[in-house]
Amino acid sequence: MTMPYYVAPEQVMKDRAEYAQKGIARGRSLIACVYDTGILLVAENPSHTLHKISEIYDRIAFAGVGKYNEYDQLRVAGVRHADTKGFTYSREDVDARSLANLYAQYLGSVFTHEMKPLEVEILVAELGSGQRRTQLFHVAYEGTITDEEFFAVLGGDADPVREQFAASFQEGWNLSTALQAALQALSSPDSTLEASSLEVAILEQGSSRRAFRRLADDELSELLGA
Repeated sequence: MTMPYYVAPEQVMKDRAEYAQKGIARGRSLIACVYDTGILLVAENPSHTLHKISEIYDRIAFAGVGKYNEYDQLRVAGVRHADTKGFTYSREDVDARSLANLYAQYLGSVFTHEMKPLEVEILVAELGSGQRRTQLFHVAYEGTITDEEFFAVLGGDADPVREQFAASFQEGWNLSTALQAALQALSSPDSTLEASSLEVAILEQGSSRRAFRRLADDELSELLGA
């Protein structure tokens, strides 16, 4: 009888991590940051139909990088979970922390037990109101969850983008300044991204219950030229 090859568990996990990291790095980076009246989410994405950034619930947004079909399935699952919980209990019971924990458990389970890990990193952002503070939760491919205080960078060449954005970050800055800093961090040394190459959305304080809004190209151009 032929004996199966033995592979150490440490090597299996290392191979899965490398596989997922390579897939995520092939994508384009995404930046989320807090500004004076809300949360800004910016991604390099020339497509106007395949969104990296979406609304999950009243004051909660979702952003993903990596394989589109994989993180879009997570987005849909998050919307269904939030709607069910809000309908069963109360809209106030739906929060970013519980959603991020749900995603972390699922990603961790897939990474540990399935042959192929999900090639995704996701962000769950919630705009604070009343006693609830603004929150940014970064969930990695293996289920690690990080509570980011002011900004988060996902996917692509995340380290250099994070370093450049961190050097520009100012607590309490306005939307225009934050957007310009994000554009500069996402652009390559040789060229600057155009507004048409960006997908930008905000969670902003206002009178409406729903805080999520996408920014159109003309509004982006105006903010970047301010």
